[in-house]
This record gives sequence, structure tokens and C-alpha cells, in this order.
Amino acid sequence: MLRNSELKNSEAGHTRAGIKVTLAGSVVNLLLVFLKFAAGYFGHSQALIADAVHSISDLFTDVAVLFGLQMREKEPDRSHHYGHARFETLMSAAVGFTLAAAGVYIGIEAGRDIYFHRQYHPTWITVVAALISIISKEILYRFTITIGRRLKSSAIAANAWHHRSDAMSSVAVLLGVVGAQIREDWHVLDAFAALVVSFLVLGVAFRICWDALKELTDTAPRPEVQKKIVDCVWGVDGVLNVHDLRVRSSGGLLQMEVHVVVDEDLTVAQGHSIAKTVESCVKDEVENVGNVLIHVDPGNQGNP
Repeated sequence: MLRNSELKNSEAGHTRAGIKVTLAGSVVNLLLVFLKFAAGYFGHSQALIADAVHSISDLFTDVAVLFGLQMREKEPDRSHHYGHARFETLMSAAVGFTLAAAGVYIGIEAGRDIYFHRQYHPTWITVVAALISIISKEILYRFTITIGRRLKSSAIAANAWHHRSDAMSSVAVLLGVVGAQIREDWHVLDAFAALVVSFLVLGVAFRICWDALKELTDTAPRPEVQKKIVDCVWGVDGVLNVHDLRVRSSGGLLQMEVHVVVDEDLTVAQGHSIAKTVESCVKDEVENVGNVLIHVDPGNQGNP
């Protein structure tokens, strides 16, 4: 019981770390929204205003991630026998769809500016704002992705990539604005920079949504992961055969069941001991493993 209590305390501590880094990101995002809008308006940069819209989408995803983290903490109940980890996956999908919506909006506005030859003449204030955004969002990305990997949280990891996409879009803005400063007749670069931002955002959105979709549809992990599980089971003394391995992901953790064949003359206690050894082996040798269900089937040495 002490060990279970320690594990729960450790998980709670990690979740608190996830909440803290998400809240910190929310504060930075809020400040960047005001900075980018102000610099984009007064500095005459459509690309920076588009980037500000991207930062607004960050605020919505922060709320979604915080909700997913709160649900992650809930214990299984009568309605959710396997816990609430899929809520976090849903929030990860919400992050992806929010990014996609922002990317489409930015792309449409940039396309209209290019088609109608709208002229923007950004000033150097937009360069300063873009640099601040790049540095702050890259720092946020590194902190957030570290917490996401430690927690094995798909939602936090998705939010980290949201920060990285914001940093990349600010790089595009910076290049467009600097180009417009070098030559006045290159003012169209600002709109093209906004268009590049939209493609970058959509690319990240697709990756996040695709990963969430695979988890929601119980897609099995890569063949090499499955082979590693089977090899681990085969290496346990007393296992005569392995079959019917089923693996899915939930909340970033692998949930699996597998049938192992043991000597039919063994006692129930001996068969149970082999099953527990298989479970321990899988959890020790394979990364990101959650629940492991072992079915023990009877066989014999000559015909397993």
C-alpha cells in the first residue's frame, strides 16, 4: 500500500508540474497577444497580426490542456472502468483542431492580401516583437515538452508543439518584415510570410490530430514495439508459447493483453507467478506501459 501511495503522490506531483507549466504558458501567451497586436497595428505588419491570432489560439489550447490534466487525475469509476485518460487524448485533438482553424484563417487572410495587392509597410518595431516572440516561445517549448515527456502526456506534448509552431511562425514573420525593410518594393513579403505561417501551423495541426486519431481508434503501436513485447514474454522461464497480443494506447500509455501458454501440470499459484513475471518484464523492458493483462492458457511441453 505504501508503494501505491508513493506512486500516486509522484503522479500528482508530475501533474502539478504540468499545470504550472501550462499556466505559465498562458501568461506568456496573453502578453504576446497584446504585444503582437500592438506592434502589428502600429508597425503596419499583417504577418505579425496573423501571428497574434495564432497566439490567441494558444490561450484556448491552454484551457483544453488544463481540463485534460484535471481529468487525468480522476480515478476509474462506474462509468469509466479504465479511467479518464481518453479525455486527455480528446483535449490533444482539440489543440490540433484549434491550430488548424487558426492556420486556415491566417492563410485565407494572407491569400486575400496577395490577390488584392494590399500593401503593408512594416516598421522595425515589428522586428523587435517577432524576436521577443521567438525567444519566449522557444523557451516555453523546451520546458513544456520536457514536462510532457516526463508525464507521458499527449496533451502537454501537443501544447509544446503549439509553442514551437508559434516560434516558427514568428521566424517567418521576422524574415518577411526584414525583407520588406531591405527593399520597400518587397512589401508583399509580409503577406507571403503570413502565408508561410499558415502552412507551418497546418502542418503541426495535422500531426497532432493524426496522433490523437490513432489513439482514439485504438491503433496498435509500431511493429517493432510489438516485437519487443513478444520477445520479452518469450524470455520468461515457464512460458511455452505466446499468442493473441493486443495493444492500444490510452492517454499516452500502452494498454495490452496477451495469452501465454504454460505447462498444464503447474499449480494455479505457479501459473500466476509466471504471469506476474511476464507483467514485470514487459513494464521494465518496454517504455510507456500502463495496464498489462495476462491470460494463462494450459499446454504441455510436447505440444504447447
